Amino acid sequence: MKTALIVIDVQESFRSRPYWQADELPRFLANTQSLIDRCRHRGIAILQVFHQEPGDATNPFSRASGRVRALPELELEPDAVFYKEVHSALFGKAADGTTLERWLRDRGIEEILVTGIRTEQCCETTARHASDLGFKVRYVTDATLTFAMQSRSGRKFSPAQIRERTELVLDGRFARIVSAAETLLPT
Repeated sequence: MKTALIVIDVQESFRSRPYWQADELPRFLANTQSLIDRCRHRGIAILQVFHQEPGDATNPFSRASGRVRALPELELEPDAVFYKEVHSALFGKAADGTTLERWLRDRGIEEILVTGIRTEQCCETTARHASDLGFKVRYVTDATLTFAMQSRSGRKFSPAQIRERTELVLDGRFARIVSAAETLLPT
């Protein structure tokens, strides 16, 4: 089965958000980099997706901000780059207008590995969307990053609790939950 690694929204924009916390960044970067390196070694396509929004330089997700670029700690030479303005990476478009979904289908890719920022938002949305479109999905939870959140009632949720909830709702329904270490065992 042909597989592609999708690296979603691993971009500088997040560092400008008030909720940014770097506590879990080293773990995330190590797991993601390890997976990128193993995919590259095996000839698995690596696709980079950026989230962008309209606006001026005050919005860190606008192109004008200069922050819609990869986190510099990650060594990534993608096979293709896509930009999206919605949560699902599959709607992302390459410079020539090709959507990520079309890119995958044109190459006969049947399975995707989902990684990136934020666990419960664009990563989870992409996993659900891909599954509904018939792709097999492996959700690499420890190669996703998120931040603490607070519910409307005031209850606080840690990144670990958010990851656990995402695993609960995806596993066996929309994706197979895997760790970075088990995703591609060395040959």
